[in-house]
Amino acid sequence: MSLSDSDTGNGDRASTGGTVQPKATHVSEAEARRVAEAARETEWADATFVRDLFLGSFRLDLIHPYPDPDEYIGERTRAYIDEMREFLRTEVDSERIDRERQIPPHIVDRLRKMGAFGLKIPREYGGLGFNQSEYSRILSVVGSVDGSLVALLSAHQSIGVPQPLKLFGTEEQKKKYLPRLAAGAISAFALTEDDVGSDPARLATTVERTEHGDYILNGEKLWCTNGTVAEIIVVMARHTDTGKISAFIVEMDWPGVEIVHRLHFMGIGGIENGVISFHDVRVPGENLLLKEGRGLKLALVTLNTGRLTIPAVCVGTGKAAVKIVREWASERVQWGQPVGKHEAVAHMISDITVNTFAMEAVAELVALLVDRGGYDIRLEAAIAKLFNTEVGWRLVDETLQVRGGRGYERADSLASRGEAPIAVERMLRDFRINRIFEGSSEIMRLFIAREAVDWHLQLAGELVEGDLSLGQKLARLPRVALTYAVWYPSKWLGWGWWPRYAEFQELAGHLRFVNRASRKLARTLFHKMMRYGAGLQRKQALLFRGVDIGAELFAMAASVTRAEMLTRKGDPSAAQARKLADVFCRMARRRVGQLFHGMAHNDDVLLYRTAREVLDGDHEWLEEGIVGLQVLAQPGQAGAEEPAEEALEPVGSHTGSSPAEVG
Repeated sequence: MSLSDSDTGNGDRASTGGTVQPKATHVSEAEARRVAEAARETEWADATFVRDLFLGSFRLDLIHPYPDPDEYIGERTRAYIDEMREFLRTEVDSERIDRERQIPPHIVDRLRKMGAFGLKIPREYGGLGFNQSEYSRILSVVGSVDGSLVALLSAHQSIGVPQPLKLFGTEEQKKKYLPRLAAGAISAFALTEDDVGSDPARLATTVERTEHGDYILNGEKLWCTNGTVAEIIVVMARHTDTGKISAFIVEMDWPGVEIVHRLHFMGIGGIENGVISFHDVRVPGENLLLKEGRGLKLALVTLNTGRLTIPAVCVGTGKAAVKIVREWASERVQWGQPVGKHEAVAHMISDITVNTFAMEAVAELVALLVDRGGYDIRLEAAIAKLFNTEVGWRLVDETLQVRGGRGYERADSLASRGEAPIAVERMLRDFRINRIFEGSSEIMRLFIAREAVDWHLQLAGELVEGDLSLGQKLARLPRVALTYAVWYPSKWLGWGWWPRYAEFQELAGHLRFVNRASRKLARTLFHKMMRYGAGLQRKQALLFRGVDIGAELFAMAASVTRAEMLTRKGDPSAAQARKLADVFCRMARRRVGQLFHGMAHNDDVLLYRTAREVLDGDHEWLEEGIVGLQVLAQPGQAGAEEPAEEALEPVGSHTGSSPAEVG
């Protein structure tokens, strides 16, 4: 996992933690878009359910019959999950990890012995060789217990060195590094910088090819998860001559690699996240991944599958939340009856339960599509990440609300009073980062919106925003008009009413709704494109509503088809699953209706205008009379005394690197 923000940086700061970093690249909006577009995967060679959904084509055949997880999760995996559960239950002290901000070395060693750092690494390279569904199921179990362990394992193999190495590495690179990684050599992914969050065009870390065929790396990376304990990392850097971005395998004990700081956050206290600098680091030519200038492409493809860990982890947290509220709301009596029987609390319990079912359907389905093969899941993965993190955050907040003061109280404090140390407040702190990890929710929505309208841009984009002359545009107009003359009426005339999908029985109406809503969404996006043209890209609130409609429709389809799969299998939980799917879809249909209403009736212009006034200082009067958040000067800052040497707290070190310190 990696932290990433959704801004473009302030463009002025050139140092972090006292080390000088190359100044951020200053680029125009057009150049930033050009860099992002160049890194996109432009072809859609494989099936894609979500893209078709946005185009008004409800391809139920792509996800139904919903794949049977038992066909993809083997007995070896189930035995491993049992071992992992026992390990988490009996050996992991999550409160200690959170309190001491460190995963104890014996826990990391135990994970190594269990092969947990090689879950997805092929067996021929020393790993366990689990597929995506198996890996997701394992991380979901870990996510139900400890966010710090999730960060360690996921940053290592979801987006760390093993994933891009499997996808793009040469056989020599795989033989050299994968066995080490499977044995527990921790890895990380280094892309984000002080002024680079979601805008890669501003990348300032540089690489220069030498006459001997190797490279010289300089720069600094921020928020590198596992960076303070990693042995091997992937680094993204810009070539000084071409300006293109490449990816390199870098070993942390090479001369010139320095851990500047270990960083601490609101939650996941045991995360080993740091600032890493590179001073004239010599990188062998054979450590280039893929090809020169293909680094962003590598990063995006890696993230397509890598970000699937987060939706699975959200499922584990959701399941834990269901257990917590079920037990507490049954035992806690107020006003003569259990609190779970009071309607206000009952509604929260229902919301937590039905949405956990939906989150599991979404996360499981996308993982199964990866394992089945033949799908382009870039949109499915992004929607799974967006939907599960946004919904999951609400569910965790509701869980704390159900527990009341005991939800807000820390587990050690609860234990000191003789109560069950149920760490809901830690669950909330740990979960919050999921809306930012591996692409913030805002960036996910922008990514999905861009891909959702890709067909339109390929067809008519040059007419709207291209540099073509009037004559060239007129020459292309007939083909565009003819295509839309066929496409547009089909989004009005499709059949989405009874008796279609009758085989789904009481759930059929929800699929008919998805069919109709999909075509309405396609029409609505088309209408907005016609109205705003190239300016639609700046109507982010409008596009985000469209994305959220697509996410709700995908979750509805996944929930219904999953319930049908359980029925088909004769699963004992099938009848209850159908009830949960029905309730979720009823709630989702109301949300979709509200989102469609907001596409036509909203205060977006007024809200944007107000924000501009705030930025221009028009409402500084509102800030009068406060002190605001502040921190007294710390050691090492201007105006502060330096502490005695023994007061500095070493928080980790690496062979060949300076020990990270808390400053």
